[in-house]
Amino acid sequence: MHEIYLRTERLVLRRIAESDADDLYALHNDPEVMRYLNGGRPTSREVIVTETLPAFAASGFFAAIEKRGGEFLGWFHLRPARGGPADEPELGYRLRRSAWGSGYATEGSRALIDKAFRDLDARRVFARTMAVNTRSRRVMEKCGLRHVRTFWENWPDPIDGSEHGEVEYELRRADWERPQPGVLV
Repeated sequence: MHEIYLRTERLVLRRIAESDADDLYALHNDPEVMRYLNGGRPTSREVIVTETLPAFAASGFFAAIEKRGGEFLGWFHLRPARGGPADEPELGYRLRRSAWGSGYATEGSRALIDKAFRDLDARRVFARTMAVNTRSRRVMEKCGLRHVRTFWENWPDPIDGSEHGEVEYELRRADWERPQPGVLV
């Protein structure tokens, strides 16, 4: 039995498990899904099984399962950044292309943001992506996160678009507690 973390109207977010290896392998080997993460380069099954899966299972990663059909749609994470304060979790998500444009990223993200502030005593929730990743930026905006900075990383193997930098969005507790103009509820 998988440990359920939370449920939304259409999703079940549960802890990542060893049984997710095939789905993670497929997700992490879709060039379009990985376009803004590693330029679409493939990841070996061995890396998924021996590195990715154990790391995900150990810390704040949740499989996104469609309630209706039980299909693995991708994953979300909500966890402090490496070396960052516990009360400032980072939100992340990666979904299959078949789930794009269906509102799943926004639905899962909003639920995790609410959990962070309601149950985890978060002071701030933040998310990052490449500046050119307009789809992901739009999800962040729909969830009430606001752009706070653009920055440049020194990547060993830069990918297309990295010259435009990375962006960070955030939502602070005080802003979460009051209604957000323009945010769809």
